[in-house]
Amino acid sequence: MDIREYLKRISYQGSLEPTLQTLRALHHAHLLAVPFENLSIHSGQPILLQEEALFHKIVRQGRGGFCYELNGLFAWLLRELNFQVTLLSAGVSNGAGSFSPEFDHLTLLIHHLSGAEWLADVGFGDSFLLPLRFEAEMQQDGADGRTYRLLGTSQQKCDDWTVQQRGNAQWEAQYRFTLQPRDLADFTERCQYQQTSPESHFTQKRICSLATPTGRITLSDMRLMTTRHGERKEQMLTSQEEYVAALADHFGIVLL
Repeated sequence: MDIREYLKRISYQGSLEPTLQTLRALHHAHLLAVPFENLSIHSGQPILLQEEALFHKIVRQGRGGFCYELNGLFAWLLRELNFQVTLLSAGVSNGAGSFSPEFDHLTLLIHHLSGAEWLADVGFGDSFLLPLRFEAEMQQDGADGRTYRLLGTSQQKCDDWTVQQRGNAQWEAQYRFTLQPRDLADFTERCQYQQTSPESHFTQKRICSLATPTGRITLSDMRLMTTRHGERKEQMLTSQEEYVAALADHFGIVLL
């Protein structure tokens, strides 16, 4: 990996020491620079879970990706910087009390920083901007104006853990995971499902979303949504030309 090229992609110029401060800074910079997007699926470009292929797409082509790509590549960067990283499999909440299958989401556990472990995730879209301390029921500021907590137990290595986000009136689950270590290749079958099945929400519409210093900007098919300081505005694009221009102007993406 060309670390300098990666760091330039995320506009990062800080410390490279494997510390909590560095992890937090890299995590935040990544989310402000690299969009969560599924445009390859709608452009007929196969997604390959190979580190060099992910590096070429995200770093050299200036693209984004979804969880397997973004967290898979971020894990490689962290390991190159001497962080201890474990890939974890997660199921995503459907909002009705149940979760999608194993390997539906890839998240990261970072070990031995400031006397604790940390959940890092640059591939879940609109979620926490800073890593969460891996401690049960501890309410934590996600640096996105919302509060998060982890529910679970560390008594056994494969117990379930759940990431929850505080909504307007109650806690809402985002995803559930176990602590069983995984390899990037373990997610290949589910990644193939996500990009080919008509039942996958990734095949049903185009999405491109990026955190900003004041909120978030999202392009969902032809709907452009911008949130600044909690105020949301929407605009319907009317042509493919406007769509292509929005990708370039707001996300720096030019589809090849």
